[in-house]
Amino acid sequence: MKHTFLSLLIATLWAGTASADCYADYKAKRDDPLRLHYGVAAIDGDCSKSNAADQLRQRLSADDWKLLNVVGVFEDAGLEERKESAGEFFLRY
Repeated sequence: MKHTFLSLLIATLWAGTASADCYADYKAKRDDPLRLHYGVAAIDGDCSKSNAADQLRQRLSADDWKLLNVVGVFEDAGLEERKESAGEFFLRY
């Protein structure tokens, strides 16, 4: 009985800490001259558009890019289908 309870407890704790990876696809711009790009980035923490926007604003600004919008957030399942479209900005930021 103790073994069953311990196994159940460990499984519950593992499920609580295991989470799917979160990614966001976004659009950004740089001025003078105007450049636009579409990218995909890994997001830490809450998998929400607002959290993604907060993280991306900071990451992009380090290279003088301005976040235009977060298109969406998604898990691993949507990652590969966006790779070609994001090109050099796939998981760059």
